[in-house]
Amino acid sequence: MMTTVIFDLDGTLMNTLDDLHDSVSYALREAGLEPNPKQDTRRYLGNGIRRLVESSVEQSKPDADEALTERVFETFRAYYVEHSMDKTAPYEGIPELLKECKKRGLFTAIVSNKLAPAVQDLHRAFFADTIDVAIGETPTVKRKPAPDMVDEAIRQLSQLHGRQFEKSECVYVGDSEVDLQTAKNSALPCIAVSWGFRDREFLVEQGAKAIIDKPSELFENL
Repeated sequence: MMTTVIFDLDGTLMNTLDDLHDSVSYALREAGLEPNPKQDTRRYLGNGIRRLVESSVEQSKPDADEALTERVFETFRAYYVEHSMDKTAPYEGIPELLKECKKRGLFTAIVSNKLAPAVQDLHRAFFADTIDVAIGETPTVKRKPAPDMVDEAIRQLSQLHGRQFEKSECVYVGDSEVDLQTAKNSALPCIAVSWGFRDREFLVEQGAKAIIDKPSELFENL
């Protein structure tokens, strides 16, 4: 029996694209580079902010050296921590979904390749009453698609609720190929969502078996 839902954050619970795009565009401009179109930022999301910055710099300046990329990354990181909630908001239907999860007695967690301070800020601002724990990128926990964030979420849930959570009672929900691989690496079933940063056709190509088109469909797949 499924008792626990582990959610990706960006593209699954929250539409964070505008703030991420604004932040990487600001960092590129500060380094004298041209920003890229928003659809390219969307395409680069999913593998963590360093990969987002590396891909964005490479597109804007293919011959950029490591020092320039690092400069853009540091600028982006500082700016995004201050502006991660300017335009970001939960997708339509997500607050209701999470309230229903709580009503049904389901346990919940977030695992995100976003920097941990930003994850914690968003958790406190939007999900403090509905999601039990939130894990972001830190130097000590490998980012997705490694299973470490999922393992850490299960450890914290076990500590918080005073019992050992088993993977057999958990399901993973995400919007990208990174999430599909994370679930596989964590030995969890995966429910993919089509409203995020990858469309349904792409998710099918990546091997998604269960795909939902609106949050309320989650319970049909548990």
